[in-house]
Amino acid sequence: MAQLVLQNMEFYAHHGHFEEERIIGGRFLVDLTVDTDITKAAETDDLNDAVDYSKIYEAVRHEMAKPSRLLEHLARRIVDAVYAISGNISKVTVTVSKLNPSIGGSLQRFSMILTK
Repeated sequence: MAQLVLQNMEFYAHHGHFEEERIIGGRFLVDLTVDTDITKAAETDDLNDAVDYSKIYEAVRHEMAKPSRLLEHLARRIVDAVYAISGNISKVTVTVSKLNPSIGGSLQRFSMILTK
């Protein structure tokens, strides 16, 4: 078993409970860890036998482009989209972080972590 790790994918997106957040948008970071069996890919050196991390990135980018009111909902959509890429994925952990959330105080980021 091995892990693919995509870190600090940055997006400008329109997620949030408040209408203003969905209109104006904000910055988000996404980190993703995918557990997969790399035995065949390590032997063949063929991308067709591996989980292609560029497809993972595109799945995340696609889900980030669709507004959500809650990061919980967004995280679930991302995990489901990643699982749809390959049957060779055994576990996915996603961390979605909203940078500088509007809470009426100073907070660098709020993060939602989901493992499935």
